[in-house]
Amino acid sequence: MNNSQKTRVLILGGGFGGLYAALHLDKTIAAEANVEVTLVSRENFVLFTPMLHEIAAGDLEMTDIVSPLRQMLKHVNVLEAEVEAIDLAESRVTVTFGLQREQKQLSYDHLLIALGSETNFLTLPGVEERALTMKSIGDAFILRNQMLAMLELASLTEDAARRRALLTFVVAGGGFAGVETIGALNDFVREAVGYYSGLRETDVRVVLVHPSDVILPELGDRLGRYAQRKLADRQIEILTNTRVTAFSGHGVELGNGETIATQTLVWTAGVTPSPVLRELPCKKEKGRIMVEETLEIPGFPGVWAVGDCAWIPNSKTGKPHPPTAQHALRQATHCAKNIVAAIRGKQKTPFAFTTLGQLASIGHRTGVANILGVQMSGVIAWWLWRTIYLAKLPRFERKLRVGLHWTLDLFFFRDFTQYLTVHGIERVQRRLAYLRDHPLIPALRKSEPASETSGF
Repeated sequence: MNNSQKTRVLILGGGFGGLYAALHLDKTIAAEANVEVTLVSRENFVLFTPMLHEIAAGDLEMTDIVSPLRQMLKHVNVLEAEVEAIDLAESRVTVTFGLQREQKQLSYDHLLIALGSETNFLTLPGVEERALTMKSIGDAFILRNQMLAMLELASLTEDAARRRALLTFVVAGGGFAGVETIGALNDFVREAVGYYSGLRETDVRVVLVHPSDVILPELGDRLGRYAQRKLADRQIEILTNTRVTAFSGHGVELGNGETIATQTLVWTAGVTPSPVLRELPCKKEKGRIMVEETLEIPGFPGVWAVGDCAWIPNSKTGKPHPPTAQHALRQATHCAKNIVAAIRGKQKTPFAFTTLGQLASIGHRTGVANILGVQMSGVIAWWLWRTIYLAKLPRFERKLRVGLHWTLDLFFFRDFTQYLTVHGIERVQRRLAYLRDHPLIPALRKSEPASETSGF
């Protein structure tokens, strides 16, 4: 059958929203001869972000929490590309791909926007250019190597003040990502420092900067204060009612006028919807696309949105559904059901879901949780965190790998291998210089620095 005669369903985004919609369509209509389903994703895998901090801390390997999209989707076309522009009037999406940023246009009959969110640096001086983030598998890999690089440099540094600065680590943002990151970071560094004969644990300083009174506001005051006490017991400094205002690469400037000497700032203090959405001619709230309860965008039949990029009304509370993974994957499945209903001429149904609970791991086999209104903390909450997220990890093979890693970690020490060294960085730089001068790759010679490493 000619492609022009097929009903084309296009999904933008390979995160939880895009994947779970694609999985449902893969099981229902994607194999039909008159339907074509395509998923556009920046990577050819889905990343299980709740376990990202465990990669940075060496508890898991990078391949443990990624699942190749093509192995999960049997009948859905997968395109590894980046969304450049969305033209709702012409029912067309422009994507770019490859080192030379080639363009391709995709037409659709039904469009599902599930582009998630990106880090918001709040235009603070030096933060976007120099701070580390925790949004991708590469971020976790870089943070792990940054911690080890600082330990290696500190072990060779005789100046006490400089050594102290090298061993100071600052995390901005006391939400789930920030608290789980700092808990894992603190465990990793304090365990690793024992292997450096010239360093002492008292040289290490770990600081969490949070703009409100209590961290983890999503879990309530009691659990937030419990988490603060536990983190403080592990020698983590918590600066509440404080904001980062700038980062020079050698010091973090705070709103109270203080400067913390450090070369490591991990930024988890804000997110923003994808910039691709800014030009869309549809209603938005705080940058997120406003949709109906059926998850369809008003005024644009056949165009849908789910996940972090969507402002989805909750008729029970009068507020939007929160941008969490548990909501995104359920929105995605429900939206896919409505797309199937629309294609088959059946009735679409409104989305309804109530948060089941929220959990956070705060390091040292300790956690906090609120499950169906029941608050828990300590090792039980930590065990629940691992059990629930292990169950939700895609693919049995990945579940088995993670379970084995966690079991072995009970009997063996962490691995403190530094994969990215100065020598390795020099080799990458030489390789980039070669590619930049290669006559067959003109795009690299004209690229800006931000895009030079896009394929590596």
